[in-house]
Amino acid sequence: METLGLIGGMSWHSTATYYRIINEVVASARGGHASAKIALQSLDFEEVRQCQLRDDWDAAAALLTEAGQRCVGGGATTVAICTNLMHKVAPAVEAGIDVPLLHIGDAVAAEAARNGWGTLGILGTRWVMEEDFYAERLARQGVGAVVPDAADREAADTIVFDELTRGIVRDPSRTRYVDIIRRLGDQGADAVVLACTEVGLLVGPADSPLPLVDSADVHARALGLLALGSSQGVEGT
Repeated sequence: METLGLIGGMSWHSTATYYRIINEVVASARGGHASAKIALQSLDFEEVRQCQLRDDWDAAAALLTEAGQRCVGGGATTVAICTNLMHKVAPAVEAGIDVPLLHIGDAVAAEAARNGWGTLGILGTRWVMEEDFYAERLARQGVGAVVPDAADREAADTIVFDELTRGIVRDPSRTRYVDIIRRLGDQGADAVVLACTEVGLLVGPADSPLPLVDSADVHARALGLLALGSSQGVEGT
């Protein structure tokens, strides 16, 4: 079984989700006391958040690259960044390690392809929605993207950082997200990707007027399969 390297802590709430799902996949496949081999580097999110607020992405890339190298030093044969936003620095992390990095966008695109969804609404932090690093990764796999308007982008970003990354889940925020999802459907989205790994803590399929792709869930499941020796359902590099 392969050893997975997880760059987590951004935030620890979603990293716990990754750890649980990966081990559920492995335990289900192998039975008994089986669990995944994981080299985890859990960063101090406050340090990463300060880099984000300063727009110091070089410093953020250095933090994640060093964490990735420590994962490899711990035996990891594949590394993953357990957050959507910090895939903004994925190229730097990939360049700094000598093992593959399993990109969250590829897992999301594979899920869209399995379900025949050609256009995804992107719902996450403002960088993920407003910049092209995420939508371009989906486009490589033939998946189009639409994003909320400016007011909805601001609301979504505020809820992530003021609430979800601090473990706060509020009903009014769920209602606001559901309204945003409905408007993404009006813009042509077949489904919506929860493109922040904490959003699945707030909104689930039972809440949503559109099908959802929980990025943390599909990424973690892809990693679980990879630990078992399969890359089924994940395209790209």
